[in-house]
Amino acid sequence: MTKPKTSALLAQAHTHMPLGVADSYRYWGEDNTVFVKSMQGGSISDVDGQEYVDFRLAYGPIILGYRDARVDNAVIQAITEVGTISGFSTALDSEVIDLIKSMCPNIEKMRFANSGTEAVIGAVRTARGYTGRNKIVVVEGGFHGLYDEMMWKSDVDNWDNTTQAAPEIKPFGAGIPESSREHLETIPLNDFEALDQVFKRVGHDVAAIVIEPILGNCGSIASTQAYMQKLRDVCNESGALLILDEVKTGFRVAKGGAQELYGIHADLTTYAKAMGNGYPVACFGGRAEVMNRISFDQDGVTHGGTYTANMIALSAAKATLTVLKETQAYETINQVGADIQARLSRVFTKHGIEHKFAGPDAMFGVHFGSEVPQNYRDWKKTNSDLYTVFAHNLIKHGIMLEPDSREPWFICEAHQSVDLDWLESVADQSMAEALAEQG
Repeated sequence: MTKPKTSALLAQAHTHMPLGVADSYRYWGEDNTVFVKSMQGGSISDVDGQEYVDFRLAYGPIILGYRDARVDNAVIQAITEVGTISGFSTALDSEVIDLIKSMCPNIEKMRFANSGTEAVIGAVRTARGYTGRNKIVVVEGGFHGLYDEMMWKSDVDNWDNTTQAAPEIKPFGAGIPESSREHLETIPLNDFEALDQVFKRVGHDVAAIVIEPILGNCGSIASTQAYMQKLRDVCNESGALLILDEVKTGFRVAKGGAQELYGIHADLTTYAKAMGNGYPVACFGGRAEVMNRISFDQDGVTHGGTYTANMIALSAAKATLTVLKETQAYETINQVGADIQARLSRVFTKHGIEHKFAGPDAMFGVHFGSEVPQNYRDWKKTNSDLYTVFAHNLIKHGIMLEPDSREPWFICEAHQSVDLDWLESVADQSMAEALAEQG
C-alpha cells in the first residue's frame, strides 16, 4: 500500500534517530514501519488514515483500552490537584501497594520502578543482597529487560537440532561485554533434569531463579504445574529465591497474575505493563524479610530513581487496578480472547493448517503445528514462516499484531466491540493469500 505520509515521516526521522525510530523494535523496515496518529479503545489509526484493530497493544500494557477515561481522568486530576513529581513521598505510594496486596497475596512489601527492566534489576539485586550469592538461573525464551546481564539469549533461530546438542548462547547485539554473562545460567523450560544439573553444579552460589511463568516473548508457552512446583521446591531446599517475572502476566491473566493460576507464590515478583493501562509504571516486591534488605545500612541493598513513584504513574496504577479489581473486566477480556481463538481455529481448520494455542485467553500464542510447544526449542518445530506471512497479511487488511509467532495476541476490555464475523473473514482471506504466496 502507498503511504506517503508514513514515508515522509520515516525519511525525516532517519535524520534524527538511528533507523528513524525511538526504539529499535519499532523499525519494521522501510515499507512497513508504522507511524500512529491516534489510538482509541482497541484500535489505532496510522498517519495515512488506515485503521487497525490492535492485538499488539504496545506489547501488552493496554488492558482496558487506549484512552480509557477511567484512568486518564484520574491522571488529569492528580496532575491538576497535586502535581507530577516532587522527590518526596505521597499518600498514593501506600494506597497503590495496599491495592496490589489485596489482589496479590504473594506481596508483603514493595518498591516502585519505571519499567519492567528496572523492576527486574531491583529484584535481582535484592535477591543477591539477601542471599549473598551471585548466580542467576534463567529460562530459554524468557525476556527480562534490556540490561547487559539479561541480554544473552539462546540462538534458537540458527540452532540445528540435528547436529547441536543445545542452542548457542549469544548476546542480543554489540556492546554487551562477555563478563556480563559470568553469573548467568540458562536452561530450557519444563526440563527437570537441566534444572537439577545446574543446582548440582553451582547451586551453592545461585541467588535466584528468574522466570516468566508464561513466556511473554515466546508465544505464551507456559510452565507446567509440576515444573512450577519443582522450581518452588528447589528454591526452598537450596536457599535460592524464586523470582517470577510477571511484567507481562501480572494483572493481565488474573487479578493475582500467573501466581493465582498456579497457586504457587514467588519470593519476589516483578510487575509493569498492564498495571497502568499504558502509563509507565512498574514495581517489584515479595516477602518482607527479603525486601527489608533494601536499606541505608552498609550491607543493605540500594534502590532508588528520580521518577520512581511519580504522581502520573501511581494515579494511573490506582485507577487501573481498581477497575480490574472491582469490575467484570477479566471476564470480558477472557471471553473475547476465547471467542477470537475459536474463530481463528475455524479458519485454520478450513485451510488444513495444524495449529495449537498456548497460554491464557488474555495473551494467547498461536503455533502452527501438531503439538503445544513445551519450551523454546519446541517453538523451532512450528511453522513460524507461514505465521509471519499470515500476520503480515492480517496487518495489510486491518488487524495489527506482531508478525512473529513468539509474540502473543493481547486482548483488552475494549475488544468486546470487535466484529468477530469481520475478523474471521479477514483471517480467512489472509490465510488464503499466505498459502498462495508460499505456493
